[in-house]
Amino acid sequence: MNSAILASLPSPPASWQSITVGPLEIQVYALCILAGIILATWITGRRLTARGGEKGVVLDFVLWTVPLGIVFARFYHVLTHLGDYVGPGINPLSVFFIWEGGNAIYGGLIGGALGVWLASRQTGVRFFSFADAVIPGLLVAQATGRLGNYVNQELFGLPTTLPWGLEIDLPNSAVPTGLPADTLFHPTFLYEIIWNLAGVVILLLIERRRDMRWGKALAFYLVWYGLGRSWLEAIRLDPSETFLGIRSNIWASFAAIALGVILYIVQSRRHPGREESIYLPGRGPRTADVDSKKSEKPRKSSGSDAAPVKDSPGAASAKSRTAR
Repeated sequence: MNSAILASLPSPPASWQSITVGPLEIQVYALCILAGIILATWITGRRLTARGGEKGVVLDFVLWTVPLGIVFARFYHVLTHLGDYVGPGINPLSVFFIWEGGNAIYGGLIGGALGVWLASRQTGVRFFSFADAVIPGLLVAQATGRLGNYVNQELFGLPTTLPWGLEIDLPNSAVPTGLPADTLFHPTFLYEIIWNLAGVVILLLIERRRDMRWGKALAFYLVWYGLGRSWLEAIRLDPSETFLGIRSNIWASFAAIALGVILYIVQSRRHPGREESIYLPGRGPRTADVDSKKSEKPRKSSGSDAAPVKDSPGAASAKSRTAR
């Protein structure tokens, strides 16, 4: 690394990329992803509870969304980087070597959405209710995960002369040949961290002024992240599959933006009112039944042979009106 470079952003040394604990070598990138999952779980759990959800219900979703998100993220990455996994001299089993890196957020979102749908059927929490609750935590998790890209010195952008240009150690397979050794690159990891955290702030401010339930927060995320990712993807140097000369993730970003706009319009028309419950009709917190049973007290009678007191028709109709 050129010590003469003063106005720049240094990259961590390669020794930071992993931690050795006994016989285990733990990748720091994996720790960043794990930290993001923990933060997202905590934030989402608080939001769900504040909206009437059962405490701990977020864990039912984590059990579905995290494994499916990881699997889909891996295979989406493989499909958009086939040259790295198919060809002479390449071990075909490397497709499954997830510990070597290579995950795609759009694949993770597809797998995560499938996990939310499955958990929704299990818990009774509406799909869109959970999706709206998870968005701030999801953006925080994505921002945290990008720190792993920084440590690994990967997924950086085009050369730049800006004072926050990123230093990259050579050799690096993503750096084009022929560039000077002191070339700086756009720190796309930092740009995405700022973009995602700004999205959290903006969404929370919007939620203070208007209703963002019924999938509207999800729609905001699709548009916001799609916009940010489309221009970040355009300046990244890592190779990727292209279609009509445009990177596949840019097309995915355009699709996310379009889906977000359509989702917001459709849900605004279908659900103009407030969301009264995050649970599906006929479903509710599982602890509600237990609490109601505890609160019930046996009815006292005036004697062992006392006949039950019957309600008058008027009283019965009044009770039915009250119970609606």
